[in-house]
Amino acid sequence: MTSLNSHGLRFAFGTLTVLPVRVTRWDRATARAGMLCAPLAGLVVGLLAAALGSLSLLAGPGPLLAAVASVAVPAALTRGLHLDGLADTADGLGSGKPAEDALRIMKQSDIGPFGVITLLLVLLAQVAVLFELYGQGSAHGALGAVVAAVAARLALTLASRQGVPAARPEGLGATVAATVPAGRALLAVVVTVALCAAAGALLGPYAALRHALAVLGALAAAELLLRHCVRRFGGVTGDVFGGVEETAATAALVVLTLGT
Repeated sequence: MTSLNSHGLRFAFGTLTVLPVRVTRWDRATARAGMLCAPLAGLVVGLLAAALGSLSLLAGPGPLLAAVASVAVPAALTRGLHLDGLADTADGLGSGKPAEDALRIMKQSDIGPFGVITLLLVLLAQVAVLFELYGQGSAHGALGAVVAAVAARLALTLASRQGVPAARPEGLGATVAATVPAGRALLAVVVTVALCAAAGALLGPYAALRHALAVLGALAAAELLLRHCVRRFGGVTGDVFGGVEETAATAALVVLTLGT
């Protein structure tokens, strides 16, 4: 079990980040452990995003540059993989074509108009929300960046649960699809929500509730996209996972600004 957990951590960091981690096993048992560890990869990404954002704020240019820095870090640490998946998913869904044709569009290397518009709006939304949070103080912006990154990767854990099929027989989507038992996925949700609420409590009791709701809101938005993609494409792909991740990150940030 210890060995599997170690390989799972390698799988999570090796597939969800560009950090120098070598994936030494590539099977469904490792994929299951890896997707359960996905929120930990999100935590590291979020902490690095928060660190750069906070340093930018302390340097003096203001909350806008801090917000841009915090959005840039996750993109850099994934080489834009999740953003590319979001764009490809938007192109596939926006095409209105049957599943086979839509999947073929998603595999193409170029990005169509639906993808460009979606990327632009999502990135603008993330920067706008983090601008508001950093405007309230470094702690608010930093914690927002961390919670968004963790919630985004937790959404990948849920998207990998048993009962969610793969749309193709090959690729990362097929490797991780339906690997995580529903009970373990639910446990990951409970633990993550509790920890994010505890972190939010450092900013006050109302902040604890808001950060817990941010995670739940992120998962709800991601689940809506996931179910729509399963209906349209017949299952999930690596691109769908990218779309789910970015949707969850954006939704978490939006919820954090509600009522502030």
